[in-house]
Amino acid sequence: MSSLEDRTVFMSGGSREIGLAIAKRLAGDGANVAFIAKTDKPHPTLPGTIHTAAAEIEAAGGEALPILGDIRDADAVEEAVARTVERFGGIDICVNNASALNLAPMRDLPVKRFDLLQQINARGTYVVTRACLPHLRQSDHAHVLSLSPPFSDDTRWLAGNAAYTLSKYGMTMITLGIAADEPGIAANCLWPRTAIRTAAVQNLLGGEASIARSRTPEIVADAAHAILAAPPSAHTGQALIDDEVLVEAGVTDLSRYHPDGEIGDLLPDFFITEVPDAQGV
Repeated sequence: MSSLEDRTVFMSGGSREIGLAIAKRLAGDGANVAFIAKTDKPHPTLPGTIHTAAAEIEAAGGEALPILGDIRDADAVEEAVARTVERFGGIDICVNNASALNLAPMRDLPVKRFDLLQQINARGTYVVTRACLPHLRQSDHAHVLSLSPPFSDDTRWLAGNAAYTLSKYGMTMITLGIAADEPGIAANCLWPRTAIRTAAVQNLLGGEASIARSRTPEIVADAAHAILAAPPSAHTGQALIDDEVLVEAGVTDLSRYHPDGEIGDLLPDFFITEVPDAQGV
């Protein structure tokens, strides 16, 4: 049996892009994947629903439990966790994937948009992790993984998008707090070094030119798998970068995550100041 065979993952989001790539990667190793997301009906411009995602997860080799819900609703999250435990018998891994993005300075950001960022990103991480916590304590392979960045004192991450930065750093603080409070649970953050090929990059951050300079979601998925398949004692209380995780795991050629490498240099993600060349680490 692999280290994730019959392990149960509870994930926020997961119906598309990075979250779905992680879910499929873990399912390919035999994990059960329960995920809560709002995408019951097809979106006009974004692919995927909880139903199509569940089919892809099961095709990858795992069992899927798609749950329609909003992580801003703490009662709905508690119910989703209870359904997961009833179906699979427990929870071993909590993945905080759901996130909202809004890059605007205070003068252009209404209070309701500020609240949405904090409610989904920071508060959502708190709500989801807290609901999973009693079950994680009973697991001998307990992990929390949040898709949030390492801290930086570079003021570029405040200029123009302080509200978003606050929400993502909030995710990191909550996750590292779990590591400090719960010695039996590995709690880490994972962040991409480069932009990833997502709708946000496509629609908000430069279109096709940015997509061509971005890596595929599979690099985050493979890094997440490396963290979550390892014993909890291997990493905890760390904010990790995807390509560094893979290099530590022995993966040194990362060109497969950037099939258009010849087009130009990779685009750094938020909160990252250094990127590799287009072909490698």
